Amino acid sequence: MTEITGLSIKQLHNGLKRKDFSVRDIAASFLARISEVDERVRAFITVEPEKVLKKADELDQRLRTRDIGMGFLTGIPLALKDNIVTEGTRTTAGSRILDNYIPPYSATVTKQLEKAGALIIGKTNCDEFAMGSSTETSAFFPTRNPWDLNRVPGGSSGGSAAAVASRQVPAALGSDTGGSIRQPAAFCGIVGLKPTYGRVSRYGLIAFASSLDQIGPMAANTTDAAMLLQAIAGHDPCDSTSASHPVDNYLVELSRDIKGLRLGVPSQWFGSGLDPVVRSFVEAAIAKLEGLGCIPVEVSLPHMEYAISTYYILAPAEASSNLARYDAVKYGYRSPNPRDLEDMYKRSRSEGFGAEVKRRIMIGTYVLSSGYYDAYYLKASKVRSLIAQDYAKAFETVDVLVGPTTTSLPFRLGEKLEDPLEMYLSDIFTVTANLAGVPAISVPCGVTDERLPVGLQIVGKHFQEALLLRVAYSLEQALDFKRPELP
Repeated sequence: MTEITGLSIKQLHNGLKRKDFSVRDIAASFLARISEVDERVRAFITVEPEKVLKKADELDQRLRTRDIGMGFLTGIPLALKDNIVTEGTRTTAGSRILDNYIPPYSATVTKQLEKAGALIIGKTNCDEFAMGSSTETSAFFPTRNPWDLNRVPGGSSGGSAAAVASRQVPAALGSDTGGSIRQPAAFCGIVGLKPTYGRVSRYGLIAFASSLDQIGPMAANTTDAAMLLQAIAGHDPCDSTSASHPVDNYLVELSRDIKGLRLGVPSQWFGSGLDPVVRSFVEAAIAKLEGLGCIPVEVSLPHMEYAISTYYILAPAEASSNLARYDAVKYGYRSPNPRDLEDMYKRSRSEGFGAEVKRRIMIGTYVLSSGYYDAYYLKASKVRSLIAQDYAKAFETVDVLVGPTTTSLPFRLGEKLEDPLEMYLSDIFTVTANLAGVPAISVPCGVTDERLPVGLQIVGKHFQEALLLRVAYSLEQALDFKRPELP
């Protein structure tokens, strides 16, 4: 039944309705695929086959007795990034400090997916506490890109992206603080959507930077991403930053015409730092959208040059505060045989956190410290407002912005580990959407002669996810992008 793992969520749903196969058949097929493939890809930290198969049998029984209806996600195996908590299932955030953490509760998105009938098949690898762009800072192992096992899958949601790309799951959830859904989606040739800040509940997401973090779908195609977003979007009283804005019917909106839409093309996204191969594919995709009736318009985001500096002041500042809770007292890693309380704190945090997390904690603590707050954090907050104003001004004349998701093709494992600044610069096209709180999606727009995928980023106004999905779907249909067999 290996062919089951090549089906989309929609195809799996239709097959279940026709009784071509059972929920257990689906679960067993994807579990077999994980056993076959993941030793090479290393997308998963935790997989629970017995629990998944037991749940599958329960769903089959309830479907037979018509105890439940069959929604789009009923019986569909999904993966969760390992910074989304799951009651009774190990959740590590890719960190040694949470190596053996078993949450006593589930994230709101976890509950929403389970309520929709989905099977949570496992937890995917990520950069430690979602801090990274390559999934190499995980405390456990690096994940590999299914297109080329010597290259990174992107980060920090690299495990989710690689799991979808290698057909170990049809879709997954990731989190995006500065591009952590979109960049790995581009590197792995899948669709990745960062919703508007507040569109999806953050309750149960292990915090990195609370004003930037957002959970979103990662899927093989736009339709599956829309189905996943439909299940998790909406207001949550457990999250004070959750928005009460009405949720669109994303599937109905998908097939609407895009003729006449004005596409903003920011000049700053096509500068000298952009790989010419990436540029050629992105420009061809924009031309394809123009052929579908869209109208390209050059726009400017003048404060984008300050985006990386702004992000890497604000995000570490929030991380410094959020990660203070890991004190080895109530839960998490504790260094053995400390001399006293202070020694326990020092040794536990020194041994439990990796180098990148320590770097960001130190940066964040520094910019928040007395005498430096105004010079760094306060100034960065003001620049953040200017970046948001740049988007608002651009959207006065255009419907969406389009451009490259990443500056380069997937880079080789270890290539940027010794140069943190070069690693940080790989997020230059993605961080501004987080700083402004607007939605953005990455959709595949081609494959190079080296057999590496390229992603097109589409950015929209607040709560315009339906429009982004519609543009992405139209491009997807026009390009007829198909994944080759991976790995």
